[in-house]
Amino acid sequence: MAGCSVTRTSRPLNSFVPPVSKVAEPLPAPEPLPHAATDLRIQLARGPRVPVLEPGQSIGWAAVLLRESEWHFQLGRRALERGDSEQARREFDRALDLLLAPRAPADPATESRIQRKIEELAEAAYRYDLERGETAHADEVEPGFQRAPLDEIPRLTFPIDPAFRNQIQEELRATSSQLPLEAPDPVLAYVRYLSSGRGRQLLINGLRRAGRYRPMIQRILDEEGLPQELIHVAQAESGFFPRAVSRRRATGMWQFIKSRGVEYGLLQTPYTDDRLDPEKATRAAARHLRDLYHQFGDWYLALAAYNAGPGAVARAVERTGYADFWELHKRSVLPKETSHYVPIILAMIIMAKNPAAHGLEAVEPDPPLEYDSVHITAPTSLALLADLLEKPVAELRELNPALLKDVAPAGYLVRVPKGAGQQLAVLLEGIPAHCRQAVRAHRVAQGDTLSSIARRYQVAETSLATLNAHLRDGLEAGDIVLVPVRAATVRATASNVRARTAASSRTRSAVRGSAPARRTPQSAAVRTASANPAMRSPSTARR
Repeated sequence: MAGCSVTRTSRPLNSFVPPVSKVAEPLPAPEPLPHAATDLRIQLARGPRVPVLEPGQSIGWAAVLLRESEWHFQLGRRALERGDSEQARREFDRALDLLLAPRAPADPATESRIQRKIEELAEAAYRYDLERGETAHADEVEPGFQRAPLDEIPRLTFPIDPAFRNQIQEELRATSSQLPLEAPDPVLAYVRYLSSGRGRQLLINGLRRAGRYRPMIQRILDEEGLPQELIHVAQAESGFFPRAVSRRRATGMWQFIKSRGVEYGLLQTPYTDDRLDPEKATRAAARHLRDLYHQFGDWYLALAAYNAGPGAVARAVERTGYADFWELHKRSVLPKETSHYVPIILAMIIMAKNPAAHGLEAVEPDPPLEYDSVHITAPTSLALLADLLEKPVAELRELNPALLKDVAPAGYLVRVPKGAGQQLAVLLEGIPAHCRQAVRAHRVAQGDTLSSIARRYQVAETSLATLNAHLRDGLEAGDIVLVPVRAATVRATASNVRARTAASSRTRSAVRGSAPARRTPQSAAVRTASANPAMRSPSTARR
């Protein structure tokens, strides 16, 4: 490790220090904090925490509230970097308390902004807490998988109300679609199922998560000359979870089995699985669907073949002499799952195209995922990348679902938050290639010394001095200190563990009850227990 050293970098801009500004009414003085937190406030408090105002401009109370909440959250993040988990928990609590405090009702647009901020802070705090829990239990934690939604949808056969049938037929007459839409009783049964209870929740979760990938999927479907409605195949298959796995081990957003994935260029290695890459899998699925349509000349048969395999559908057509999905459905010559598969997708399309008729107009899709890509020239741990970016490892995992381990192999294009790619590439150049899998990075703050850093990470000061020989002339704020990875993985203290034993009741109102379940390999008890109100309760945990 003595050969691992980094090039001294200039102190980076502190992206979360707000600019100096003016405000009509002074903000209430913040509550006093313990002495240990005082220096954190000094570091971050560079003037009022509200946007700069031009002459004649005014600022609403919501903007002040949102900026103040963000400021407390960033204080909590800095406290985590300093190893002060208790102070971090207090600041995370304060950030959400500000937004959850009783107040007069606001207009719908303002309420929507506040709700989105609550969810954003809750999600980010969850990721930090999850990362601390993982380091308390293992040196390397592989990302988890989700259950495929199709495994949860029952097989329906109940009768249909004639009035409901007429309602859907009226909707279809007014619906424009590149994919032919029909609504016989099997489709109507699933429209009913998706209109209430667990089925409705499943539908809403998918419509929300679709926002993350919709622009990318629409672009690829258009490039491949396919109907845009085929995006709902991914909704039925995975709920837009890139790491969904079915009972039959089909994997990814578009649920490829291994052999079919290889056929369409989705390769697997010990470190990566292209079936889990949303863009690569979407391209492969589009080409597979196009091939199936060319083979059968009918979109319903193509969808059936996507589920059961082209051989199964071809044999059913050959046995009956009917190249019609509904005739094959009536004669029960298709696998039972496939007989329900096409009606489920058609039901989702009909409801998505008529949101007002089905009470879906208020469903707000997640914002599209935006990222930069950085070429990795040597095996590099996600933990090191997260340290350099000052982001939780969970955020990088979400951007890189195709990674099977928390290591990006040489040659991989790792995705990082939008705007951070160039900075990360520069920082990585200063770290020797052979060290990038075996170290973590600590960015020096004012007052840090090798002794204080060694104590925080529970390593010998001599080890740090040897590993960071280039810093012997003294530490400067913004320098990067490399820390042996095994030492960095045991930072979680007893207080971290104790803090995970009780869920915060405030989160039940902070997070939408309709949010999809979280991607984490931990148990439900651990997922919902938290040191701060960012942890989801069992009723709001994501699948």
